[in-house]
Parts: sequence; structure tokens; C-alpha cells
Amino acid sequence: MEAVGGLASALPQRRGSRNLRPLSPMPVSPPLIAHVIYRLGVGGLENGLVNLINHLPVADFRHSIVCLTDYTDFRNRIERPDVEVHALHKPPGNGLGTHVRLWRLFRTLSPAIVHTRNIAALEYQPVAMFAGIPARVHSEHGRDVEDLKVKHRRYTAIRRALRPFVHQTIALSRDLERYLREDVQVPADRLSQVYNGVDTGRFRPAGAVRRGELFEGLARPGDIVFGTVGRMEAIKDPLNLARAFVLLCGMFPDIRQRLRLVMVGDGSLREAVGRTLRDAGLSGQVFLPGSRDDIDSILPALDVFVLPSLSEGISNTILEAMSCGLPVVATRTGGNPELVVEGETGALVPTASPDRLAEALAEYVRRPDLARLQGEHARARAVAHFSISAMTERYASIYRSLIDDRVRGMPRPAAGALRAGSGH
Repeated sequence: MEAVGGLASALPQRRGSRNLRPLSPMPVSPPLIAHVIYRLGVGGLENGLVNLINHLPVADFRHSIVCLTDYTDFRNRIERPDVEVHALHKPPGNGLGTHVRLWRLFRTLSPAIVHTRNIAALEYQPVAMFAGIPARVHSEHGRDVEDLKVKHRRYTAIRRALRPFVHQTIALSRDLERYLREDVQVPADRLSQVYNGVDTGRFRPAGAVRRGELFEGLARPGDIVFGTVGRMEAIKDPLNLARAFVLLCGMFPDIRQRLRLVMVGDGSLREAVGRTLRDAGLSGQVFLPGSRDDIDSILPALDVFVLPSLSEGISNTILEAMSCGLPVVATRTGGNPELVVEGETGALVPTASPDRLAEALAEYVRRPDLARLQGEHARARAVAHFSISAMTERYASIYRSLIDDRVRGMPRPAAGALRAGSGH
């Protein structure tokens, strides 16, 4: 018998045996990436993470998600059965207990790469280093209200102090890339910019739109439906859109009954949004369903998508709306101008300016064909420049490069050690 592999030639063989087969090499499982986030719930960052995990090659990478606080049933959007989700239940404050629990978890998981996201998770990069994780990635998806105003200098100083612990930093927009390069002073060879991607097959223009069913009879033929999707929190500024819609209806008293507003999402400002619209006598023209899982059905039923945020990274909902063939009216902040081509695929307005937002929306009332024309351009732009395959390949390239540079030659667990549990 001709031996195949080093183990076979070293094994003792019984004299005269013709049925012995050489042992196959032990299977090696793909490297594990531990994604550290604050919480796994409805949100753009979380949606981008789930899209990435669902589309990265199964044969190339394994994944675990570590939530500093907790997770919701949003985890069910993960299509791979082998992805564990861990919750550390971090209490308020800056105690060391979470650091210790995370260190122990890292030692147990032994990932090849730890990937933290946004400043809430950045402070745990030193924990990954002390746990012996060979490759460490951090990405910035956007900034919150405190980061924009009161604590901007403090957060910049924190990012600067923790910069040496990170091997590769990823910015989702050119705006964030500039901030990280100029203010945080991340070296060019450790900084990458990767746009979010959209599933243009799932998010696409609909044929027959079931507005009556989707919006509980709110919209009729001939109505003009403006809509948004997002958390009803201060950074998303939903009150800006509510106030703009009140102004818009006042601009067109003769046809105000044809104007409709759909605001999908939940949060601490939902009651205030509803009250603003009720006080203006517009309850019968507004649909506030809370969080929904059928966004790919809701978006094609709109005429115009609106994003009134105070700050954005690269908005998944803008990309999804564009992919569904909708024009986008967005605030001129963060990465929004990198997505919306003003006058071609939509319009850009200043932040926190209901007057300017109402005027931009009025153009689609005055020019009935504008939404269709800009929506066609938006769909073409999404397909050409923001595909999910392009995003996935860029992340895969970064991960592979780090593994080649920092993990090559390190022992990896056998495939039999892979645990396919659903979470802890």
C-alpha cells in the first residue's frame, strides 16, 4: 500500500493486511471572527452586521456576536445556524466586571479576529489584546448626538488613546474616513473605507403595490405617500419630519387630503411624533406602525423616501430605498451626500430645518413625474455602486489580509470543536 500523508506512514500495520486505509488529515475549521457590539436589535449597524455574516463565504469564516448588553429577536435574521450570540448584560457605568467577563469569553472562543463597532465597543480592544487575540479590527458606523456636540472632543481623545490597540480601522463613509484620518490620526495604512451594500434582489421596485393592505387602508389611488424607516430617537430627528409634513400640508390646502406620511420605527420620541401630528389634525393621514419586519414590502409602496437625521454614517435605509426605485430626500450630513446625487436621485437639505425639508418635499407634489424619474436613477445607482457583493468582498479582503499577516501558522481548533449552539 502506498501511504498518503505523514500519519499513515507512521502507523504500525498488521502483516498481510490489504484493507488498511491511511488516516485523512484532521479537518481545519475556518477562522473565527468575534463581532463585538453594544446590543443586537433593530438598527443600521446591526442590519449591516447581519448582512455581512449572511453573505461572507461559509467556507472561509466563522462568526460569533458578542453583545455588551443584550440581544432581541433581531438575531433571527442571521441565516447561518452556527453563529453563536453572547450577551454580557453590561450594567450602566464603567465597572470592570464586563471587561473580566469578556476576557474570559475571548479566551474560551479563541477567535482569530475581534471586530468592534462604534465607540461603545472600542474600549474593549485592550481586553482583546490581553486575551491574546492576534488580529483586531474596529469600524466606525456613525456618531450619536453626544459625540456630535458636548462630548466630541472627549470621544476623539478616547479614539486617539485606543488607536494603538487596533490593527485596522474601517470607516463606512468618506466623511468618517476624513475624521479618523485628520482628527483621530489613524495612519493611512491602517485605515480603510468600505460602503454598506444593499441586496438589490430583495429590495427592488414592486409591480402591483398593495398600499391598502400594507398601510391599513391609509393610502388610496392618487395619494402621494412620503415615508421613512428608522429608530425614533434624537439622532434620527423624527420630529423634524413630522413638523415638515405639517408645514407641507399647509402649503397645499386644496389637495392636503392626498398627502400621506408613513413613519416605520419605534423609540422614545414616537409618542411626541404622534402628538405633533394629532395636534395638527393629521392623524387620518399618517401611519405609525412601530417596528416592522417587512421593510422590503413597505418601501416599494412609498412614493418618496425621507431621512431627517442629525447624523448618519452610510444609511442602510437610504440604500434600500434607492434599490426599491425611490427618490431620497435626506439631510446633508455624514455619508448622505455620498449616496444621494442632488437633483438626480433626490434632494439634500440642512439638518433640523423643517421649513427646508417641507420645501424639498413640495417639489414632488408640484411635479408628479419627478419621483418616478429620480427613482429610476436611484435604482440604477444602487445596483452599479452599492451592491452587497462588493461590500462583502471588501470585508473579506481585509479579514484575509489580517489573518495572513497575523494569524498564519497559529494552531486552529479542529472542525469537531465547532459548537453550533444558538447562544448564551
